[in-house]
Amino acid sequence: MRSNPATVVSLARRVAAETVGTAFLVAAVIGSGIAATQLSPNDVGLQLLENALITGAALVALILALQPVSAAFNPVVTLIERAFGAITTVQAAALIGAQLVGGLAGAVLANLMFDRAAVSISTSDRTGGGLWLGEVVATLGLLMVIFGTVRSGRSDRVAYAVGGYITAAYWFTSSTSFANPAVTTARMFSDTFAGIAPASVPMFVLMQLIGGLIGYALIRVLYPDPSRLAAELTVPTSRASEDRA
Repeated sequence: MRSNPATVVSLARRVAAETVGTAFLVAAVIGSGIAATQLSPNDVGLQLLENALITGAALVALILALQPVSAAFNPVVTLIERAFGAITTVQAAALIGAQLVGGLAGAVLANLMFDRAAVSISTSDRTGGGLWLGEVVATLGLLMVIFGTVRSGRSDRVAYAVGGYITAAYWFTSSTSFANPAVTTARMFSDTFAGIAPASVPMFVLMQLIGGLIGYALIRVLYPDPSRLAAELTVPTSRASEDRA
């Protein structure tokens, strides 16, 4: 069976958007962390504030810019879209692959911009029950913010809601809210303020997936038509469907 050209073009555009968006997001996370340690070398609290504000602001800008094409930048969000039938398995796999590749590219770019080795494996161990619980909470909260904003009929404000939430979650979660498997994986390639040691990554990702699973169940309970909400997050897919009609 031949693929519909409109569907292929749409997926290619979404893959490009997810790659670029995730790359810029990771560059913002790591780059602002490096800059923070240089600007405020003796104040970890101020470093975290600078890192959080820049990350939140970058998220707002990136989602606003790329939302008309694709702006998940997060495998958990993409998996939820797949679970609710808004995208196919092939599309989900392609988008998650793009997010992982984009994250790695963003880490390399951030390292190079600050005259560091392109890749340096992080030595920052982040482990413990409190941190793992923090990742469950952070990821669950992120999904609730996204779907709750869409459910309220304010899809155009998702960028501000997500940016604000992540900025806050840097502070109210013990793990500083990684809440994203692609970003978490990418951050192990930078031995800087925002880095995470490779040995700590699997549990962080597992907790993010658990948070996503709980979020999926809660969204089904809270909202009468979650599949429609997920579809509103995947505008290009809807357009491809219209092209086929």
